[in-house]
Amino acid sequence: MRRRLVVGAAVLALTTTIPSAPVAAEPVAGLPTTSFPLGEPGIPESAAKSLAPGVSYFTLHHGTPQDGYTVSVVVKGKDFMSEAKAQAQATAVQMAGLEPLIVKFTRPAVADHPAGDYFMVRVGSWPLDGKAEAAEVVKQLKDVGVSAKVDFQGDDGFVTTGPWSVRVIVVDPRTFRGSYQASVGTSVAKRETVSAMASAAKALAAVNGGFFDIHTLPAFRGDPTGVSVVGGKLLSEAVAGRVGLVLRGRTARVTELSSSVAARAADGATAEVTGLNRVPKPDELVMYTEELGRDTPQDGGTEVVLDASGRVTAVRQSGGAVKRGTRVLHGVGAAAGWLSQHAGDDTTVTVTTRVTDLRTNKAIPLTPETNIIGGAIGLVRNGTTSITASRDGMANTNMILRRHPRTLAGVTRDGKLVIAVVDGRAPGSTIGASFFEAAELMRWLGARDAINLDGGGSTTMVIGRKPANRPSDGAERGVGDALLIVGAR
Repeated sequence: MRRRLVVGAAVLALTTTIPSAPVAAEPVAGLPTTSFPLGEPGIPESAAKSLAPGVSYFTLHHGTPQDGYTVSVVVKGKDFMSEAKAQAQATAVQMAGLEPLIVKFTRPAVADHPAGDYFMVRVGSWPLDGKAEAAEVVKQLKDVGVSAKVDFQGDDGFVTTGPWSVRVIVVDPRTFRGSYQASVGTSVAKRETVSAMASAAKALAAVNGGFFDIHTLPAFRGDPTGVSVVGGKLLSEAVAGRVGLVLRGRTARVTELSSSVAARAADGATAEVTGLNRVPKPDELVMYTEELGRDTPQDGGTEVVLDASGRVTAVRQSGGAVKRGTRVLHGVGAAAGWLSQHAGDDTTVTVTTRVTDLRTNKAIPLTPETNIIGGAIGLVRNGTTSITASRDGMANTNMILRRHPRTLAGVTRDGKLVIAVVDGRAPGSTIGASFFEAAELMRWLGARDAINLDGGGSTTMVIGRKPANRPSDGAERGVGDALLIVGAR
């Protein structure tokens, strides 16, 4: 093969003007009557049914598969790089007797993170039935020391025709007589499937909630990475300023949140409780509630057990159970010293908890009907796309630009709750969505405010007791928490 370096100088845009296409179907009552916002213009194929008074369920399909496979060079686990590195990798590909293509692209700016230009090195292009041929090229490159992967081009986040498979639930609080609930299952520490949590609550429907901590000790990987309130109890602390979904009875609100937990000993000494139901960091004071569902970590720290009134019933080494009706203050390092000095047997420690709505700067009443799901990324605010990837810990090209399965939640101007799941990672069937596409979809569905919950293999919508969508792992994944729609009792 003649060796030639082809350099792609044009920036690949995320959107383009596409000529009008024939309308695919008549809109289902309750869905927008305008064209689907992704891909070629047209009304999506759709179907609808009622799950209960005020709860409508829709399935949407739109687009045709035209993307195929390519081979992308990978450097240190990433398929995008600087121009200089791309040129060097392209030279290595040439030396293997293959023709590289350097693709320049722009990761668009979001509300709190600037745009950035990057480069990819790619080899070849194959249709959907050519994946095996692409895999052979990956092996050929590996033999000469070039790391590469088979890459489905529909995942890129560039212009595409789809297809998309979307499931939507719309709840109208004016006629719905049930409630919204959050669930962490039987344990904060343990991950559970959405269907198990939905079944336990006899929910009409449910979706997975926010992100959970996969980087902690294995026994604690169900811990939500942001705020979690279940039945008025704060079970996981907020990352201050991150967006969440506040649910109270049949009302829903998207807002930025913070939380605080403080311990005050009988002698007047105070300490900040910086974590809830998670593994502590050095010198931290963490509180465990009975919802933890397992023993506290054995890390050499000191613990005091509090009864419902705040009385210290035991002082012990770390690594014990959290019995029903108790809380455990767990200190390591300096925090252990504070407990030893101020929280002895038969003394009292008063713990105060506050969750603040940062848009109103008011405390959210933690009543039994209050539930909050966090660990999310802002997509839409006051009807305008506002992607807060940096503030919410997801300011990277993979999350912002590339397409993944998505779980989305939003609230309309008249108070309806809109929940959508976009299946993905199924070339030829459904390709998922980028943050931008997710925001456009939720705006099309009428959301004034909307957030991106956990996605990827976690994306699950349960109707009754089983998934209605197709989770991309091939089966349901255990997750940290779930949003439940529970019928009238």
